[in-house]
Amino acid sequence: MDELKNLLDGDNLARLGEIAVNFGLKLLAALAIFVIGRWVARRLSNVAGRVLEHTEVDATLVGFVRNIVYYGLLTFVILAAVGQLGVQTTSFIAVLGAAGFAIGLALQGSLSNFAAGVMLVLFRPFKVGDFIEAAGTAGVVESIALFTTQMKTGDNKTIIIPNSQITSGIITNYSAKDTRRVDLVFGVGYDADLETVKRVINEVVAADSRILDDPEVTVGIVELADNSVNFAVRPWVKSGDYWGVYFGLNEAMKKRFDAEGINIPFPQRDVHIIQGTSSEAA
Repeated sequence: MDELKNLLDGDNLARLGEIAVNFGLKLLAALAIFVIGRWVARRLSNVAGRVLEHTEVDATLVGFVRNIVYYGLLTFVILAAVGQLGVQTTSFIAVLGAAGFAIGLALQGSLSNFAAGVMLVLFRPFKVGDFIEAAGTAGVVESIALFTTQMKTGDNKTIIIPNSQITSGIITNYSAKDTRRVDLVFGVGYDADLETVKRVINEVVAADSRILDDPEVTVGIVELADNSVNFAVRPWVKSGDYWGVYFGLNEAMKKRFDAEGINIPFPQRDVHIIQGTSSEAA
């Protein structure tokens, strides 16, 4: 009974009330930090998702990055709210750091692919639908996922390449520009009239409507080879017409050279067999 009276003493009640008020204020502050912080985390994650959607990356990557941003920010919000209650968060941070370090070591290769995927999203050296050459493979980009990039080759094979292999090497994007130059070389015999050959080449090129007038077509002698005089022919075309013009000009040039009697030389080897007498062989 005496202990109860002491507990209900005015000074003790005042201290209890003060502790309760302080704890209540801290609890309200912690709740405010959590509610506002969660709202901010959700807003920032949605902003990150919308930014990625405008880059036309894979929908899976957009959702994953949105979740990473949200839960990463929410973790800091929870730590801040718990710290407001007076709980020491140093140990929690140390545990999270150790766990993150262990996970990083275990997933080192995957994390490098993830980092490379983020770089591809941010710097955009290519996009879905581009024809590129990367990691020793050429094809059309079908999707840019979190850890890999999927490409379709010209013979309709699907190639899946880890993103780190793409960013660690040279990337050639054939679709980045609207126009491309077609580089062709045609060899004629040394007995051919050079002015006639130039005229024929220019006529064949001019007959193809896919070839652009600007920049101007370049036609000139590029090499005096062992067996032929080689002409470099370099017309400009739209990127989508590259292979059509490449194959078409080769065929058209061969037919026109044949019609004009222009010889296309090719390497030949004469083999002379010397037969000796039987006595000489002995």
